[in-house]
Amino acid sequence: MMDSEVSVLLDSAAWRGLLESQVQVELSERFNRQTDEALERQIEEVWTERVSKELWLFNGSKFRMHSFCLASSSSSVSPKYPPSGEQGNSCSSTSLPNTAQNGLDQRNRPVNLAETNQTARVSLSKASSSSTCDCRGARGDTAEDQEARPLLTLRLGLTCYKDYLGTNWSSRVAQLRGLGEERFGDPLALLAQPLGVGAVLCTADGQVVLIRRSQKVAEAGGLLDIPGGHPEPKVVCERLGHEVCEEGQIRLDMMQQRAVVSELFSSVCAEIRDEINIPLCSLGEPVLMGIALNHTSAGRPSAEFLVSCTLTSDEVSKLYWKGGAEASESTDIVFLSRTDVLQLDGSSSLWPELCPSAKGAVLLYQKVKPEGEQGPNIRLIKSENGSS
Repeated sequence: MMDSEVSVLLDSAAWRGLLESQVQVELSERFNRQTDEALERQIEEVWTERVSKELWLFNGSKFRMHSFCLASSSSSVSPKYPPSGEQGNSCSSTSLPNTAQNGLDQRNRPVNLAETNQTARVSLSKASSSSTCDCRGARGDTAEDQEARPLLTLRLGLTCYKDYLGTNWSSRVAQLRGLGEERFGDPLALLAQPLGVGAVLCTADGQVVLIRRSQKVAEAGGLLDIPGGHPEPKVVCERLGHEVCEEGQIRLDMMQQRAVVSELFSSVCAEIRDEINIPLCSLGEPVLMGIALNHTSAGRPSAEFLVSCTLTSDEVSKLYWKGGAEASESTDIVFLSRTDVLQLDGSSSLWPELCPSAKGAVLLYQKVKPEGEQGPNIRLIKSENGSS
């Protein structure tokens, strides 16, 4: 299926999803956005204008996704998106041997993890600050060994919401891509590229939860979406004992790699809690299905998860209408059966009502099928007080 708004950069179909222990990050200022004085002035002008019209907007630090590295390759892969007007292919994937070639043009193609693990289990070495992964094959690993080994490394820098609106959402984004290619050999070098998160949330009675976005949100107002948001650098710093008030005070050297991975996985559950009003103790451990790209915002990346819930759709609906911490961001809740979600495509009457982030999550859910034939493997996460 072709959809100009969204495409899949990476899927984890080989393992029907990745757990937190199978993901690691590499943090470096090398992965931050490039810039110049003229661009900074333009970003400031865009932000001032937006805030004057949308008083509820506020800035905050975000993680910038630069690239990723798979366990079975010594080369990294970073997003490279179709030129303006070209349509992305949301279902086709290129096998890793074709992406693990030298040169920027080969770093930037979609990857299907299922095609990287046909004959052997693979693992990553411990996280390092090197620019490539030390990857070793390991035949005969048990399921427990495979679960404990990092299989995917995300390379992250820092950005912020203001920079996102001033670059990815700029009317000059095509020019920024051209300048990035000309100056840095990377069309994404000048773009903020904040990494988002989203969840295909499945209830105990087999329903997938969608919400209708408020008209007051900055993007895709009135469309159907999945619960989602961003992993927050500020939260990581606070958990590590750093007191930060402004986004400019946050630095990568204040963070630990495993703490960032923990925030990546826990943030999607926090978004479900805040947007749907479901307590954390009713949610299963998030399973990373892959990364989707939103082409309406210049290919902004989002990590999409499956999260199972021990509550029924009726129970979830009642909690939603009581209102959560971010109840103002949506106006309605909608339930679709898992069967219906697996059959959704561009010919479905509902498809145009989905915002790009929901489309990307649906495409990954259809491809990865993380629940398998035996249903979801629910492992409850811990609630705020530490109980499960």
